[in-house]
Amino acid sequence: MAVLFVFVFGWSQNVSAATITNMRIGQQVSGVRIVLDADKKFDYDVFLLNNPKRLVVDALNSKIKKTLQSSKNNIISSTRVGELNASDKRVVFDLQKPVLIKQVFMLSPQTNTSWRLVVDLVVASERDFSSKIGAKYAFSSQSKNKSLAIKSASSNKSNSWFSSSEKVSRPKQKQKIIVLDPGHGGKDPGAIGAYGRTYEKNITLAMGKELKGILEKKGYKVYLTRSTDIFIPLRQRVRIAQKYKADLFVSIHADSAVNKNAKGLSVYTLSETASDKEAAALAERENKVDIIGGVDFSENSKEINDILISLSQTDCRNKSSKFAGYMVGEMKKSVKLVDNTHRFAGFAVLKAPDIPSALLEMGYLSNRQEEQLLKQASYRKKLANSASAAIDRYFNDPEIAALY
Repeated sequence: MAVLFVFVFGWSQNVSAATITNMRIGQQVSGVRIVLDADKKFDYDVFLLNNPKRLVVDALNSKIKKTLQSSKNNIISSTRVGELNASDKRVVFDLQKPVLIKQVFMLSPQTNTSWRLVVDLVVASERDFSSKIGAKYAFSSQSKNKSLAIKSASSNKSNSWFSSSEKVSRPKQKQKIIVLDPGHGGKDPGAIGAYGRTYEKNITLAMGKELKGILEKKGYKVYLTRSTDIFIPLRQRVRIAQKYKADLFVSIHADSAVNKNAKGLSVYTLSETASDKEAAALAERENKVDIIGGVDFSENSKEINDILISLSQTDCRNKSSKFAGYMVGEMKKSVKLVDNTHRFAGFAVLKAPDIPSALLEMGYLSNRQEEQLLKQASYRKKLANSASAAIDRYFNDPEIAALY
C-alpha cells in the first residue's frame, strides 16, 4: 500500500538551502532504492537505528517543499520528518525488516532531472543489521570529522551525537553488458517460412549479429548466446546471460501463424503470473546459490530468500516493461506493429530473476510479405537500428541511469 505523508515545519530563511521537491521508493534486486529530488546539492548523513528498526536520513541545510508520496514496497512501512535545527531536516523511515545500507550517493542533474540523493538498502539478517546500528556507521557527504547536535527521534541518548568521516561519491559508471539471444538453432529450425521455406534460426542469427555490431560501435559490451548454427536449451540461454552478468537480455525471434495475413512486430516480457510461479519455484529449491547475481542464499532463512526472490522478480519485471515500452516506441517509427504490441507471456528465456529481459518477435514468416522483408539485410538493419535506439533510451532513462 502506498504511504502518504506530509512535511510540516517552518521554512529556513537561508536562501542557499536546498529544497527537496520529491521522493520515490522503488523495489530493487534484494532491497529498495530511495531517491530524494532536490533543486540543489545538499550534505547528508544516513544511518540505521534500532528499537524500533529505522533508517535515518539527515538532510543538511535543506527544506521540504510539498507533500511527498512513496511507492508500494515490502521494506519501508512509514515515513516521518523532523527538524535537527532551523536549517537541517531529518527523515525517518520505519523498517519492516532488517536491512543494510548498500550505498549512498548524490547524482548531479541530467536532462530533465534535478539533483538526486540515492540510498540503496538490502535485506539482511538480524545479526548483520545489529552490527551496523548507530551514527558511527553513517554514510556521509562530509569529508571531515564533525559532531552535530541532533534532536533524536528516539530516547536512545547514545544516538544524540555522532561523527562521520566517510566520504561517499557516485560509483564509477560501468560499461553496460547486453546479451543477445538468437532464437532456435541446430536441430531446432524454429518457424519455417510458408512460401520461401526460410528458417527462423537463420533470420534470428543474422539479426543478432547485425545488432551486436551496431551496439559495440556505441560502446556496449555485447555477447551472443550462439554465434553459429547450434542448439542451446532455453534454460542454458538464461545461464549464459547470468554468466556474463548481463544488464539486459534480448531474445530474438520471428513469429508464425495459421492466418497467413497475420503480420507485424511484437515485444514480449514476462507476465506477472508466470513471474510469480517462477519465484515460487525458485524459492522452493534446496540449492539457493546463484539465483540472483551470484548471491549465495544457502545461509539465509526461507523468509529472507522468499523476500529477495520476490523483490528481484518484481524489479526485473518493471525494468523489462520499461525497456519494452522504449522498443515499441522506436520500432513503430519504421515498421508495422501488431495491435497491443507489448505482450506478456511465460517464455522460459525471460525468467532470469536478476536480469531485465524482453523477447522480440520481428514479424511473421507465415506472411509472404514479411518473410521476404526478413530475408533482406537492409530490413534487418532497420530493425537493428531501432532496437539499438531503444536500448540507448532504456539506459539513459533517469531511473536506470542511476544504477550505473
